[in-house]
Amino acid sequence: MRTLYLLILCIATNMNAQTIFNFTSDASVKNWYVVDDGVMGGRSKGNIKQDQEGHGVFAGSISLENNGGFSSLRYRIPEPLAVGSYKEVVLKIKGDGKEYQFRVTDQIKKRYSYITTFATNGSWQEVIIPLNALYPSFRGRTLDLPNFNADVLEEITFLIGNKKTEDFELLIDSIILR
Repeated sequence: MRTLYLLILCIATNMNAQTIFNFTSDASVKNWYVVDDGVMGGRSKGNIKQDQEGHGVFAGSISLENNGGFSSLRYRIPEPLAVGSYKEVVLKIKGDGKEYQFRVTDQIKKRYSYITTFATNGSWQEVIIPLNALYPSFRGRTLDLPNFNADVLEEITFLIGNKKTEDFELLIDSIILR
């Protein structure tokens, strides 16, 4: 009986999920793009590609030259994605032991994002981010606004900017609303 209960719970949990993006060998990465500190004169370089298994690979190097220090990978969601009753974002990722930021934008026209930082450990891991824990930030400054409580998502971003020169690599399997 306990096994049946767990099976029903797993099925019900998965029914209440919305995939934002699932990297597979046949997935298109055309809506993914990199924005580096070069927009401000920096010299960091990031890129996106897919490995043989289809995982997204966000990799590059961070430079502090010319007041640089970040690289970001952004996904413009083709149509605004209704958040509805979803409470969290689940990232299935494999990092390099470094810290990254995860960001969401509810309106592309806004100049700020809602962000949080997560640590990677060198292994595949599931990072669970409560939507209401994402706080508003613009250019590294926390804004005096409420945490994320919007109805839609228009863009998601992975960003590395640890205030040091370093190479980085983040493998992404999936991003899911749950």
